[in-house]
Amino acid sequence: MRYVCLSFLTCIVLSSCQVPSSISYDPVSLTDGTDTKSWEPLVVGLEAPTWDQIKPPSGIPGWDKEIDATYFSIKTSEKVLAITFDDGPHGVNTPRLLDMLKKRNIKATFYVVGNMIKNSYGPDVLRRIVAEGHEIGNHTVTHATLSRQSDSVLRKELQDAHDMILDITGVAPRTMRPPGGAIKNDQKKLMMSEFGYPTVLWTVDPEDWKRPGASVVTSRLVNGARPGAILLVHDLHEPTVDAMPSTLDQLLAQGYRFVTVTELIMMDES
Repeated sequence: MRYVCLSFLTCIVLSSCQVPSSISYDPVSLTDGTDTKSWEPLVVGLEAPTWDQIKPPSGIPGWDKEIDATYFSIKTSEKVLAITFDDGPHGVNTPRLLDMLKKRNIKATFYVVGNMIKNSYGPDVLRRIVAEGHEIGNHTVTHATLSRQSDSVLRKELQDAHDMILDITGVAPRTMRPPGGAIKNDQKKLMMSEFGYPTVLWTVDPEDWKRPGASVVTSRLVNGARPGAILLVHDLHEPTVDAMPSTLDQLLAQGYRFVTVTELIMMDES
């Protein structure tokens, strides 16, 4: 089928795909009646002039085939996987995770939240993600449930997050993931037509946000993996990052190769 302990003084307990409550935002500002037609035009998604200017280069010249609106996985005969990390960046866990990925020469995709990027460590972590050859995707600014939002709020959530990622890294995000997977079909069409973003969901959700323990997270990911799968985990949670060495090593031992989401989409045989 076609179709990623914060630097605060106290620990924050998070549930699935949630932005820490201590990161405040004013939801009224998202629905203040701003006329989106008056915004300056923004070149985004597939047409962004910098989307392929990763250093080192991503090796992908661009989308050279028709792209679907939604991906849960792809059809392929190759043993490839995309592992994705949501809701970061995190000041401690994300750098620790990047060390693990670098040691194994594994490339991943990070769906980052704008309000997390605003933390003091955010820009440096984002720049490291790109410098080490990983992909960054758009996961909105406030982690809003998009299926409950108006089109104007949807546009602002995506555009503001897009701008932040592009300003910091110089690389435009190519895909988006709706928080909690909550998205409507007409919203997917809007995002494709206006932002060039396919919606990336997942094949395997180990529910790591419930903190079942590192060994359980590993077991669920390894047992759920199949060629063309998209694995979902959250780099906010320390036990999730603790699970990664065993998870990655077992999947590598089974002959799997890890690619970014964009690379995976380009391999779709459907």
